Amino acid sequence: MERDLRADLSPGARSGRRLAPAPTLKHGQKPGSKPTQHAADPGRNFAAGPPELTLYVHVPWCVRKCPYCDFNSHAMHDALPERRYIDALLADLDAQLGAGVEARPLRSVFIGGGTPSLCSGAAIRRLLDGVRARCQLAADVEITLEANPGTVDAGHFEDYLRAGVNRLSIGVQSLSAHHLVALGRIHDPRQALAAYTTARQVGYDNVNLDMMFGLPGQTIAQARDDLERLIALQPEHLSYYQLTMEPNTAFAQSPPAVADDDELCDMQDQGIALLAAAGYQRYEVSAYAREHGRCRHNLNYWRFGDYIGIGAGAHGKLTHAAGGQLDGQVERRTCRRHPDAYVANADRLSTRRWLSDQDLILEFALNAFRLVDGVESALFERQTGLSRNRLDVIVAQAQQDELLASEPGWLRPSALGLRFLTDLVARFDIA
Repeated sequence: MERDLRADLSPGARSGRRLAPAPTLKHGQKPGSKPTQHAADPGRNFAAGPPELTLYVHVPWCVRKCPYCDFNSHAMHDALPERRYIDALLADLDAQLGAGVEARPLRSVFIGGGTPSLCSGAAIRRLLDGVRARCQLAADVEITLEANPGTVDAGHFEDYLRAGVNRLSIGVQSLSAHHLVALGRIHDPRQALAAYTTARQVGYDNVNLDMMFGLPGQTIAQARDDLERLIALQPEHLSYYQLTMEPNTAFAQSPPAVADDDELCDMQDQGIALLAAAGYQRYEVSAYAREHGRCRHNLNYWRFGDYIGIGAGAHGKLTHAAGGQLDGQVERRTCRRHPDAYVANADRLSTRRWLSDQDLILEFALNAFRLVDGVESALFERQTGLSRNRLDVIVAQAQQDELLASEPGWLRPSALGLRFLTDLVARFDIA
């Protein structure tokens, strides 16, 4: 699956240090009780209005759970409860709109999982029609759906396209039959290639392909061959990232043999060079795109934009910029994690929490420094409402240590900073 805010994207470095996952949301108060209060700093200024807004929709079911996956996904033992789940998603969206949120246009919609391609075309149409009825969509809205090559056919892809999906993200992971078996995937290389060919034939002109390196028993030469075969397909976007042993996964309990840190670093460097030679620009730690192929939805995460999250276990972030009692507050929302609880309860949010100034500074750094080019310094003020001089001392020290580039008006990780993102981001943890 295409990596977004839900996953650790950082490749292994020679020191063995990696960027921690995007912030794990601390548990706040239950909806209906008084939320954890962080009084808005008098200096918070959202005069320019709230950040851009996107929508994430989580579909939590898979045919079976992959041994490396730590996403909120559940093996499907019975028929997919499409109607009840779409009902719950739209009711959740209704509940989360308000306070002017519904007046803000959605720049993108991302249907992730799990395996959204288990859903019928009719279900996806009903979902997107429901979103259109409740929200304004930008004229050029990007609508992505994640697909597993083992669960799709031409009919599915055509139906998704007619429903409004204009971008597919296909979880290839490898084009080696041996390594797909080692990863516990339900598809083979033939199905992966067929899924991509079918997507093109039915009319998709914006496709992401996912691939991992550092697979069980994989050599540097095998990683090169795998990636070269994927590049030959010429998708608009590629997600290329290292397999990691996440806690509470089957691989964490019984780790397979993988390359050492030096070899993993060489695999990453090899991949960056191959992709650059093929015309793919690395714009985020593990994201590569041709011209105009960058994922708008994920860029909104990295630029610390706002997003509504609906679906079992989905997260959201909303800025209350003006026109209400919560002016100056930035709120984190989390939905009930288990699908049964999510569908059964009228109140589908499990936690709500206001972000403190310290939270805002750290979370901004966790996201923005994943971008290879970094961000303009003014973005910090626009997205957090805080003065950029709050960062002056930290930025100066990071520049002195050559983790940040010395560029007036810009916050950009250096090559060293990208290699050691954990160290760079830790500088901004001022709690």
